[in-house]
Amino acid sequence: MRLDGNTIVFPLPTDELLDVVERSLRVSFPKFYRGFIKKNNGAIPITNVFNYNNHEYILEKFLCILDDSESDPVNGWFDVEVTIAQIGDRLTDDEDLVGMNVVPVVTLFAGDFICLDFRETEEPTVVIWFHEESGEFSPVTQKVAQNISEFFEMLKV
Repeated sequence: MRLDGNTIVFPLPTDELLDVVERSLRVSFPKFYRGFIKKNNGAIPITNVFNYNNHEYILEKFLCILDDSESDPVNGWFDVEVTIAQIGDRLTDDEDLVGMNVVPVVTLFAGDFICLDFRETEEPTVVIWFHEESGEFSPVTQKVAQNISEFFEMLKV
């Protein structure tokens, strides 16, 4: 995958920060994703198109993980936890859930997200979350890849 080298570079998250976010969300990010986000926090992909189910999707931006999203009032909106705070009730079907089981990681053109889906197993699948179809405690998702590395292999220019 190619990334835009001219993008705003966010501070790169440390293992300690990733551990804090994982504890907060009550998930364990895949090793592959942890390695990617530690080098490419908030990156804009050039290899940003994938086809699924006869539809073409365009990736806009990888969400970032910031130590203090409030210190960056513009880009802090792209923080994973800030995004979850905005749409959280529409990402889960379990109103008693503590933590998250669907975690957005990439913004798609037109308001949808690529998410890591932990609902079935601890090793998350990759799904598209459809914002217009999802309601409170009624997320609409479609599985597109078995894991994040398989998803990255689907990307093209």
